[in-house]
Amino acid sequence: MPELHPLLADRWSPRAFDPTATVTDDELASLLEAARWAPSAGDSQPWRFVAGRRDHETYKRILANLADGDQRWADRASALLVGAHLTATRSGARMPYAAYDLGQSVAHLSVQAGTLGWYVRQVTEFDRAGLRDDLDLPARVEPRVVIAVGRPGDPRSLPPDLLRREIQLRRRQPLADLLLR
Repeated sequence: MPELHPLLADRWSPRAFDPTATVTDDELASLLEAARWAPSAGDSQPWRFVAGRRDHETYKRILANLADGDQRWADRASALLVGAHLTATRSGARMPYAAYDLGQSVAHLSVQAGTLGWYVRQVTEFDRAGLRDDLDLPARVEPRVVIAVGRPGDPRSLPPDLLRREIQLRRRQPLADLLLR
């Protein structure tokens, strides 16, 4: 296997988070700063984030809009962030690359989390309309992902079905399968 930087090779998305770990203001700012510096089409920076820390109202609103299966573990994360993108500029022009650009910013945030000893798990199944209403998001802001941030916790704290998934070996498709030619 080609050599990868340890931050990339060791990246994983846990469900078992330490319910006592607390992300600091500086750490959260560092994650968001990494996202801010991601590349974007025409330097448009169309991503937007909403951040909530455990025991804060914003966190509870985000958590309430996750699918039931994800609520079973996400309540132990230190922070929940909503990653969203603009659908149009203020003048109404479409932003066709905004979702791609949001992905870039979340990738940067994820790598920065790794440098600080934090892990992230991205969730894409949630009540978008409910989240939009609960967070009072503007009409041109489209929520795409919820990002759970935390320190690894005890996998045995998970329900049996999630424990099995948590401790199984990580697998990736062979590189040859990802190449179209």
